[in-house]
Amino acid sequence: MCGIVGYVGSQTASDRPLDVVLEGLRRLEYRGYDSAGVALVGPDGELDTAKKAGKLANLVEELDAHPLAEATAAIGHTRWATHGGPTDVNAHPHVSGRLALIHNGIVENFATLKAELLAEGVEFESETDTEVAAHLVSRAYDRTGDLTKAVTEVARTLHGTFTLLAVHADAPDVVVGARHDSPLVVGLGEGENFLGSDVAAFIAHTREALELGQDQVVTITPTAVTVTDFDGKPADARRYTVDWDAAAAEKGGFPSFMDKEIHDQPHAVADTLLGRTDAHGRLVLDEIRIDESVLRSVDKIVVIACGTAAYAGHVAKYAIEHWCRIPVEVELAHEFRYRDPVVNEQTLVVAVSQSGETMDTLMAVRHAREQGAKVLAIVNTHGSTIPRESDAVLYTHAGPEIAVASTKAFLAQITAAYLLGLYLAQLRGNKFADEVTAILDELRAMPDKIQQVIDRSGRVREIARWMADTQSVLFLGRHVGFPVAMEGALKLKELAYIHAEGFAAGELKHGPIALIEPGQPVFVVVPSPRGRDSLHSKVVSNIQEIRARGARTLVIAEDGDEAVRPYADEVFYVPQAPTLLAPLLAVVPLQVFACELATAKGLDVDQPRNLAKSVTVE
Repeated sequence: MCGIVGYVGSQTASDRPLDVVLEGLRRLEYRGYDSAGVALVGPDGELDTAKKAGKLANLVEELDAHPLAEATAAIGHTRWATHGGPTDVNAHPHVSGRLALIHNGIVENFATLKAELLAEGVEFESETDTEVAAHLVSRAYDRTGDLTKAVTEVARTLHGTFTLLAVHADAPDVVVGARHDSPLVVGLGEGENFLGSDVAAFIAHTREALELGQDQVVTITPTAVTVTDFDGKPADARRYTVDWDAAAAEKGGFPSFMDKEIHDQPHAVADTLLGRTDAHGRLVLDEIRIDESVLRSVDKIVVIACGTAAYAGHVAKYAIEHWCRIPVEVELAHEFRYRDPVVNEQTLVVAVSQSGETMDTLMAVRHAREQGAKVLAIVNTHGSTIPRESDAVLYTHAGPEIAVASTKAFLAQITAAYLLGLYLAQLRGNKFADEVTAILDELRAMPDKIQQVIDRSGRVREIARWMADTQSVLFLGRHVGFPVAMEGALKLKELAYIHAEGFAAGELKHGPIALIEPGQPVFVVVPSPRGRDSLHSKVVSNIQEIRARGARTLVIAEDGDEAVRPYADEVFYVPQAPTLLAPLLAVVPLQVFACELATAKGLDVDQPRNLAKSVTVE
């Protein structure tokens, strides 16, 4: 949630600080926000701010009407309301004296701190917890005369989740940031440096970055970057190069980022598979730094995740249990640590998060490690917190995902989970080398098949536009089709704001069939007739049952499956694939459907209401 940008450059005042910050905020809009603001400091000791509720465009209009002075340093923020509504006054930055401060996260002890400040006669303008931090840092600066010391001192007193960025009119060549359980990265330039809650904030200017650790304070000037811990002692920060550029964060001619990211999926899956085998064809996951003897002793796997990532975990459960014969549980991260879960030294916890900053998942990771479990993270963002606090990491290589509703990250997460399952099967002797190689070959064929599904999606889009006024859609699936059905329903809820539910098709007669009435649209994910046991015939029977009660049946089936045709109003065919890999194909028409239906309704598919890309508070 929220976006943070900081910049410091030449000692000669110019428009560049404001331009850099506004561009960074624009690139961070995907995170979700309801107000935006900037603060600028110049060499003559001036501090200027502007902030507006609503979209970034509102702030730009304000700046056009009332231009700010040229500057040498700037900070900018897009806010998602927590304490206090989305108003101009509550928008960041918050000013105290000659200091301006912005903040991501929640200061949990703000009420106590605010009471102390009120008792001292401090007056507040907003309802936010952030203004408390601004007054505290300003007071500490007045005492120390050093912005870094002031931020460090205050950071030690705050409880909760926070990233702070501060500028002071007396220090026009300095921006100071502090992070605790909230993302902050440094961009390294020449004669200028950057801060951001995401590398997208500065990727147009530099691809060189520093990975900040937990409880660290960073001070940037035009020529230097200094990192210390909350005790003021020097701290290390790892330097790395971002492996995607600014063009990857642009729409590339597509009408929306989501549409672009749906089309990116063949590359996301292919890139996640790259470099995973040695010269002999054996699966090698260099990022997994857990001793092989420990992995051989694992007797249970627990996947922890939220939202779409949790559905990726459900797909992983089917594959890993089948290939490795290890029981797999899938837990919603926000429930995991509150129910006294049974984990120990022989449990492998797999944490799945696109951003690597999902707070619920991070707290579950910490709880699992406290219980002695080993934790492996599947994430898309290098330098993020979850992989740093895990024992091992398996990076997806989906590139930046800008749209709030996840698409390509979902497929990349499933692909990474397949790799993990095959690696464990190879390591533990559940699969022979030729069996692992055969499945890997099938996986490597999937990007081309995903592209075929995208190329065939014209009819899906046509049906979606025709159904723009639909008020409810149901989704049915069995086996790996069940999490696909749940993900299809989630996409429609996220984007189109209509009722949608995903069910296990076998549950139909146990209650959900009561929802079927004439005209009710139902998507059915049909397993392959070449698959296991009699699942295909059972799902075809489900289609018959709901069709007999007037449902409009929208069927996803594999090429050559003619048995579904008599009972389907529409059939969307996908290429044949092994049963366990089929979700990589079956979910794509559902993504396209949700995106196109929401677009037909005139909705913003990239930034759905009330949602944020990365949920960095519990």
